[in-house]
Amino acid sequence: MRHPLSPVTLLRNVRPWGGDASDIHVSDGLITAITPTDATAASAPGEVDGRGLLAIPGLVNTHAHIDGSWWGLPWQPYGGAGGTEGRIAYERERRGDLGLPSAERTRAVLAEFVRHGTTAIRTHVDVDPGVGLSAIEAVREAIAEYDGAITAEIVAFPQDGVLRRPGVIEMLTDAARAGVEHIGGIDPASIDRDPVGQLDAIFAIAAEYGTGIDIHLHDAADLGAFQFDLILDRTERLGLTGRVNIAHGFALAQVDAARRRDLLQRMAALQVTLTTVAPLRLPQLPLEELDAAGVGFGFGTDGIRDLWSPYGTGDMLGIAWQYARSSSIVRDEQLRRVVELATSSAAGLVGRDVHDLVVGARADIVLVDAENPMDVLVRTPPRELVIGGGRVLHTT
Repeated sequence: MRHPLSPVTLLRNVRPWGGDASDIHVSDGLITAITPTDATAASAPGEVDGRGLLAIPGLVNTHAHIDGSWWGLPWQPYGGAGGTEGRIAYERERRGDLGLPSAERTRAVLAEFVRHGTTAIRTHVDVDPGVGLSAIEAVREAIAEYDGAITAEIVAFPQDGVLRRPGVIEMLTDAARAGVEHIGGIDPASIDRDPVGQLDAIFAIAAEYGTGIDIHLHDAADLGAFQFDLILDRTERLGLTGRVNIAHGFALAQVDAARRRDLLQRMAALQVTLTTVAPLRLPQLPLEELDAAGVGFGFGTDGIRDLWSPYGTGDMLGIAWQYARSSSIVRDEQLRRVVELATSSAAGLVGRDVHDLVVGARADIVLVDAENPMDVLVRTPPRELVIGGGRVLHTT
């Protein structure tokens, strides 16, 4: 199934980042010029009237699980035991009943992402003895149907642990050989109870096959910070600067200020990034400290409507709002910064050098009826038009 996507050559009368009325010229999926709006110019094929709406870059989801959602199926009641181990067990028990993983289910959640303005994704995809690499194949099939209008990087994700399940290391190696962009890990201490062993295994795969690394790290406080140290040590020793991300990283907000400063300085030097899903029950990662240290940072939805939680809409602006609100962010420069984190500043987390409304960037553009970027964040208005790679993905 291919999506019928209309190409755009000129997006007329929009306000990039809330600025002056402009025309955005597009060719071969790239922004080629941004000029003052010319109300006298004749219309041409591929022209879209932006009606004076505010334009921002396409939203970037840096931490998704698009293989596990039951979106599009009847409501599924929440069940099983709580905690990470309980959720893992429940998902393994029920996913086959819901036809997970499959391209069909992935299509449904992708449609929600697109409708809400997401045009670039980093998604964790389960690799374990129950599904092998089939979830990666299903995700690739669903993404390919957009014919490049949206892009996705895949993290081969060992949700059920790396060392405690026979064959997982071999499957991760196979996934790296097959071209996934990143190898995942999860709570090396509390899941595998062997942080050195898990990290040595996944870092060895990344070093051999040239992938990135993206590790779920939920472990709190000192235990989590200890694993930060182990990750940073291996990043430095193996020369993987710029190729490692830590997802969640709750410990960073829970240790004392001096310990956090030292970790952030090392992370910045090694270009180790962070991604968050802005969980409400925990302290948020501190934006000003991250920016001051120069640590890259992005937002993600995590799973939405899956066997871990019934919550989630696929709206990245909603995640950005949640982060800002729970961080007590109120000043204009900070509010705008949060919108940048959900869009342009996340470029490197999805394999792009630039992701913005500038000449040379991919034409990933979202139009909203808003006064300025701050208004976009606090109201999260509907996405009036979504363009990905110079093609219309969604319009009201």
